[in-house]
Amino acid sequence: MKANVAWSTSEDAYLAGKTSAKKAVLDLIQTKVAFIFSSVKYNQQKLLDGAKEVLGTAPIIGCTSSGGILVPDGFITSNNGFAGILAIGDPDTAVGVAGSEKLTTARETGRQVAIEAMNKVGTTFSPAYFFMIANPGEEEEYAKGIQDIIGDVPMFGGSAADDDLTGKWKIFTSDKVFSEGVAVAFFYTNKKIVNEYTGKYHETVNSGVITKIKGRRNLQEIDGIPAMKKYAEWAGFKTRELMGDKILTASVLKPLGVKTPTGNITLIRHPMYGNSDYSINLGNDLSVNTAVVQMQTSVDELVKAPKLTLRNLKAKAEKEIAGYLIIHCGGRKMAIGDRIDEVAKLLKEEAGEVPFIVPFTFGEYGRGEHEANNMGGLMLSETAFCK
Repeated sequence: MKANVAWSTSEDAYLAGKTSAKKAVLDLIQTKVAFIFSSVKYNQQKLLDGAKEVLGTAPIIGCTSSGGILVPDGFITSNNGFAGILAIGDPDTAVGVAGSEKLTTARETGRQVAIEAMNKVGTTFSPAYFFMIANPGEEEEYAKGIQDIIGDVPMFGGSAADDDLTGKWKIFTSDKVFSEGVAVAFFYTNKKIVNEYTGKYHETVNSGVITKIKGRRNLQEIDGIPAMKKYAEWAGFKTRELMGDKILTASVLKPLGVKTPTGNITLIRHPMYGNSDYSINLGNDLSVNTAVVQMQTSVDELVKAPKLTLRNLKAKAEKEIAGYLIIHCGGRKMAIGDRIDEVAKLLKEEAGEVPFIVPFTFGEYGRGEHEANNMGGLMLSETAFCK
């Protein structure tokens, strides 16, 4: 297996796709998949048209990234747009890519996309691993539908993002571009694919039990107390500082977390919106009678976390690595701000000559050791493709 990364900031979306694809497939034998991450400023169909002129029938999967991407050359962004490609070639690997706009339900959409991805490879067998991109909002339901078809297969991926949380994000495959739906890449391979999934936050002593929710993502009460009042007390805020979308940025260094049953991972639950009834909208699903913990970190730790996670991933892989796909939360990037170049430099130090690409997403998916597939926000999902 071999991987290449290439990028472009051409103001012409078609040329951005064509030139980056041309560099990405250089010396690859049988390109089996191309991950593309791009700016919302581009016409995504034109970007794909340019990439397909070079990639031919090689499957494409990707989404828009918030504000830029990271590659070994650094932080790539531009007022005109940007695009980056991670292309993987391997004669012994097959990849089935499929995507669809949301059908009747997210779960049914996941089922249909899973069937189509298997059909693309010409098999009815489950893949060894799968990559997923969905729109923010119903990621868990899309994943349930996929797993209805293929069972408990390790996953990695993230949610499409834009620059300002206004819903301009796009998801795309070789033949489709849409805003609401799901896309998958099913990997049939004898090569090792390894994922390291973490928030790299610290637990505080502040914790309680979720006693009331509305729908799946509206946190109403913790320990019988309005959620925003409890969170404000824990994190040292006044409730007026958390109303509306103020809580989105205020909570990045002090989010909430829920533990997986074995306790190996604490999934970050990012407060997204503070409501007038003192409830909080969060970025992922919740459950009554489970514990919620106030988490904490610093900007310095956010900067160092991707490198430390990559170090853990390398140790877990125990094999020579062809390339890395590093899913990084867009909210973390906003908190890091102008120091984002430091993240790229530290990743380059750790990755050495192995190519990597880092899109910035609005939701991250992954799997811990002996864990089920999980989803969170403000997290890192780093994946190694072994040679």
